Amino acid sequence: MGLFDKLRNEFIDIIEWVDNSQDTIVWKFPRYQNEIKMGAQLTVREGQAVVFMNEGVIADVFSAGRYELSTQNMPILTTLRGWKYGFNSPFKADVFFVSLRQFTNQKWGTKNPIMLRDAEFGPVRLRAFGTYSFSVKDPAVFLKEIAATNPDFSVENINEQLRNLAVSRGMDAIAESKIPVLDLASNYDEVSKVIQDKISPEFNEIGLNLNKFLIENISLPEEVEKILDKRSSMGIVGDMGAFAQFQAANAMEKAAENPNGGGIMGAGMGAGMGMGMMGQMGNVFQERKFEGNPQQQASSAPPPIPGQTQVSFYYVSQGQQQGPVSLVELQNLVSTGAVQKDTLVWYAGLAAWEKAGDNAEVASLFQNTPPPIPGV
Repeated sequence: MGLFDKLRNEFIDIIEWVDNSQDTIVWKFPRYQNEIKMGAQLTVREGQAVVFMNEGVIADVFSAGRYELSTQNMPILTTLRGWKYGFNSPFKADVFFVSLRQFTNQKWGTKNPIMLRDAEFGPVRLRAFGTYSFSVKDPAVFLKEIAATNPDFSVENINEQLRNLAVSRGMDAIAESKIPVLDLASNYDEVSKVIQDKISPEFNEIGLNLNKFLIENISLPEEVEKILDKRSSMGIVGDMGAFAQFQAANAMEKAAENPNGGGIMGAGMGAGMGMGMMGQMGNVFQERKFEGNPQQQASSAPPPIPGQTQVSFYYVSQGQQQGPVSLVELQNLVSTGAVQKDTLVWYAGLAAWEKAGDNAEVASLFQNTPPPIPGV
């Protein structure tokens, strides 16, 4: 190295950072033992900020632009070092470039199921995952609270902390929202907004801004999802009686196709079993259909034949009125001798009680009665 090169490298004249990475948040300018020349050129590109630190104390912060370093545009550093105006000797300071770009598609998710209480299902375990994006809002605060003097601070250095913050605060927000579990899927946007509003202040405390928080999926345990699938299937089926007959028909078909069933005999047995199952299931659902509805159950009996009326008869036995009885029942009473020709009878339409043998309608019943057995 020649004398000219040695003198040229004695002081730093140009300070800049061309960021070729996608995940670097803070990069420390490699000053080493060189001093920064007063009047050096500082280039801060769009999406960057520069923080000067003197002996562990944050001094001046520069936004995008091109600067010629002097005591006039570094007022805080000038005050810290006690420079007098016009003093232009080289100086030493730590220079940190901070990326202000958005770091997108950052993953978050629950490592273990989170227990929540749902109004419909009671205690349930949920898993959730999604993405978020963030950017540095205040370079000085972020450097002071998180990056410190780390010469190369990347997204991976803080991602775990941000993920844990998103999960813990996010699940709290879901619980506080009181949205039923079955309605969460249709309210991802609303829940995401609630979570973002809840955890944004904590991002701001460390100099970050939470630009976007998205929920991609909230899932229940596998066994619960299976039960919900069955419940949904039952709702789609609708008519349980028709569904039971359909299932019985399938069973009959499978039984008939069973090679161990003995060919035609097996098919016949399968058909018989299927018909039996259909009958049994039909009876069960028919009973459930009428259960709790006496009027509907009563209407299941056949109505009287049109044009015929049911006459109720009364008769006197041992001085007491008996009845009402139908004509068929009265025939049985005549057959057993409980009603004889001198027994008083009455039915609607008669002006007074009449003897059964004198009443034209009742007297015909005695003609169908066999005569007494001789000698008895």
